[in-house]
Amino acid sequence: MPLLRDFGSFHIRMYFRDHPPPHVHVVSADETVLIGIADGAILRGTIRSASLRKAQDWIAENRDVLLAKWTEFQK
Repeated sequence: MPLLRDFGSFHIRMYFRDHPPPHVHVVSADETVLIGIADGAILRGTIRSASLRKAQDWIAENRDVLLAKWTEFQK
């Protein structure tokens, strides 16, 4: 499960051979949320709004790379 980005208070990971739709795992000390890569929508879980905004902004800025990584990791 590669670490894609560490924000200090939370980090973003992507799992190998994970279930669709394409998503990342945003993990903090006490919360985990799955966020869709295509639209930045929360698929499951809850997280503080400040962390959510940072994660969604980063996902939007890196969407093409994340989708390419998703495809690579699902093989």
